[in-house]
Amino acid sequence: MNRRASNIFRRTGPQASQRLVDATEGLEHASGLDRVIGVLSGAVRRTLRPGPVKDALHGVPAGHPAHPPLTDVPMGCWISAAVLDLMPGTRRASQALVAVGLAGAVPAALTGLADWSALHREQQRVGLVHAAGTATASVLYSASLVARSQGRDGAGRAFGFAGLTALMAGGYLGGHLAFRQAAGASHADQVAHLVGLGWHDLCPADDLPDGWPVHRRLGYISLFVLRSGDEIHVLADRCSHLAGPLHQGRIVTDDAAEACVVCPWHGSTFRVRDGSVVHGPATGRQPVFESRVTDEGLVQVRPLG
Repeated sequence: MNRRASNIFRRTGPQASQRLVDATEGLEHASGLDRVIGVLSGAVRRTLRPGPVKDALHGVPAGHPAHPPLTDVPMGCWISAAVLDLMPGTRRASQALVAVGLAGAVPAALTGLADWSALHREQQRVGLVHAAGTATASVLYSASLVARSQGRDGAGRAFGFAGLTALMAGGYLGGHLAFRQAAGASHADQVAHLVGLGWHDLCPADDLPDGWPVHRRLGYISLFVLRSGDEIHVLADRCSHLAGPLHQGRIVTDDAAEACVVCPWHGSTFRVRDGSVVHGPATGRQPVFESRVTDEGLVQVRPLG
């Protein structure tokens, strides 16, 4: 790179990237999208009632969100099709990849819609534009497939490259959602890094009401504590989905008659005995503490595992 080109890059490169970052962060505060978000997210929540289908779309059986890995199918197929479109003699292979990508876009869209409906508003604003980008890509690739099937390969490639551009824009916003706004990441406190080994004094057992969850602190950690007769259940209080306060949630029972807590923010349900997920949108197990009561009536806890 000569000196003039280097100087131009130093003047324009960082500025251009910063403008992109600023524009993306600006979407988080784009309140003009809220009316559309309210209508769409309300419709999704009314349609997608709690149950096994909703849990599967969130990824509860897999233990992590289902949407991110499913996006690899359409993205991988469509990027591969773009590479083959630059090479001779690959018409049928490119057309097949476009078709497989469109098929893979359906479960990716459904799982993404389920996750999006249970996010904070700032995340939903970015997610709405992300979805618009990937939906535009799907429409363009559909047009590409139609054109290719009619023998109009030039138009098919043109639609495909246009779809790839929309896909990359949507994918960039998806990365912002995942890595900057932590949508899909566990928001529960990482107790292994914040709580030392061994037993820790928590509170007198007599201070705990029977059958009613309360909030207690252990150093930096907020804890959910539920006394049920002689048993005391202790979980990390910050919900793994989006850090909702579990001690403010409802206590219910699951199909096995075990006590569970429902997060007051988005309805994630955890079994209080072991922190396992009963219903999403959370997919990560809630950190759990072992408890005991000393002869002096003091509750002590330690991280389980």
